[in-house]
Amino acid sequence: MSLDSVLGLVQTALELGLISSLTVLALFLSYTMLNVCDLSTDGCFTLGCAVGAMLTIAGHPLLALPAAMAAGMLSGFITAFLQTRLGVESILAGIISNTGLYTINLAVMGFSSNVSITGRDTVFSLFKALTGGSQWSTLVLLALLLGVIAVVLIRFFGTSLGLSIRATGDSLDMVSASSINPKVTITIGLCLANALTALSGCLIGEYNKFCDINLGTGMVTIALASLIIGEVFAGRRGGVGKRVVCVVLGSIVYRLIIALALRLNISAEYFKLVSAVIVAVAIAAPNMKDYVHLAKIRSNARKLRALSGKGDETDA
Repeated sequence: MSLDSVLGLVQTALELGLISSLTVLALFLSYTMLNVCDLSTDGCFTLGCAVGAMLTIAGHPLLALPAAMAAGMLSGFITAFLQTRLGVESILAGIISNTGLYTINLAVMGFSSNVSITGRDTVFSLFKALTGGSQWSTLVLLALLLGVIAVVLIRFFGTSLGLSIRATGDSLDMVSASSINPKVTITIGLCLANALTALSGCLIGEYNKFCDINLGTGMVTIALASLIIGEVFAGRRGGVGKRVVCVVLGSIVYRLIIALALRLNISAEYFKLVSAVIVAVAIAAPNMKDYVHLAKIRSNARKLRALSGKGDETDA
């Protein structure tokens, strides 16, 4: 493998990892911080892609970004409404929203299963023209965007509202007994999370210049795998800032693993299995580390007992 091909592989993995990290951050907000299992991720991701693609075709690639986020926030509001106002369990609320989003996404795309935006200006082509045609322009743009979003998220979690959302995830009963309304914090948290998911879908659509109705299928699995990898990097005592950075790093590492699998000529049909293995290994890693540590302690204890026994025999 030549150096240019390696650099191209790493660059693509970094770009896709940064785009996917927005969905991972959304899962970090809803699942880790808010303790809500939102299964509408797949549909919301496609919704953002569909809205972004249609606006890009209409000649508004920049407007596509906030429009996709607004659509994602609306999706998150519906999921939160089902959960907080109608008493639907969070898992079922996500499934209901995800099912309904399939038809909505088709409607946004003009009831076509796929849409091509080839030949249209995108945020990436506009930024590339602005930077004089640099081949690293896409990576630079995504890094700047993720940097801004990460800083905003870290600052947000330090505000009273952000702390209220974190408290809701830590102990819903305690929050309910205080002056905090958990229905409001859950709604705001899901709206923000789905806005990030839709933004990720919009960016992937403009990146690939293509939108498909099944584009978001399995996205929640990919995001979960990346989230768990990031949590392993962060450790058990990581602060919010460290955890946010590690979540983004986890997304990049996951994409590098997938890129390596591609270079090893692993069939695309096995990617779901690869994702499942990555999730299983990442989840088991902390426990395996403790198991290895405990095994070392037991081994050292046996050695000490053996040495102590030999010493007693020598004295006798």
